[in-house]
Amino acid sequence: MLIFPAIDLYEGKAVRLLKGDYANMTVYSDRPLEIARDFVAAGAKYIHMVDLEGARDGATPNLSAVAEVCKKTDLFVEIGGGIRNMETVERYFSVGADRVILGTAAVTDEAFLEAAVKAYGERIAVGVDIQDGKVAIRGWTESSGLDAFAFCEKMQALGVCTLICTDISKDGAMMGTNRELYRELAARFSLQIVASGGVSSLEDVKALADLDLYGAIIGKAYYTGAIDLRRAIEVAT
Repeated sequence: MLIFPAIDLYEGKAVRLLKGDYANMTVYSDRPLEIARDFVAAGAKYIHMVDLEGARDGATPNLSAVAEVCKKTDLFVEIGGGIRNMETVERYFSVGADRVILGTAAVTDEAFLEAAVKAYGERIAVGVDIQDGKVAIRGWTESSGLDAFAFCEKMQALGVCTLICTDISKDGAMMGTNRELYRELAARFSLQIVASGGVSSLEDVKALADLDLYGAIIGKAYYTGAIDLRRAIEVAT
């Protein structure tokens, strides 16, 4: 299982939100590149980045921070947050991103999703943000009303390869990840499933790896020191 340490971007800074709440934000660094380099030093080969302003507003205000990580590290960079048209997809690819994540647009604009998958194949992932069994959109500020499992089934049928599934209730809460959710996802779908939200111990990492998931995202647990990234990578492989 691959480990994706995470950097969430807001006003050029590396931050974390609690359960997607923009009013409950902790700033960890003014220099995201230095955090990315720390990831590399710990043995990471992948990074998960989210433009929180983009997720909320649908723009790319943190593009330069993403470009810097792409240019100045050898990390495989996946980026999400506010990617709602082909121009934005191409903008991220032009600065060196390896994979982009469609969230709100995958729900609200099926034609765009299909065009992106047709053009870029496995370089397009879909973020499935789950709250009370439904898919949340617009930076977790709204519910789409769509059943999460039905949506995942639709993504598989449309040719999406990778789903990044977040249990919002667990995100940033340091209460453990939703292992049952990922067990069911792994059993039901032949997709590359990435677990996100609440991965807060090496036991979580081991449990998810035992489910044969494609990947897991580590966010707040890294920044608080609850998970040693080097050990997490070792446990996952």
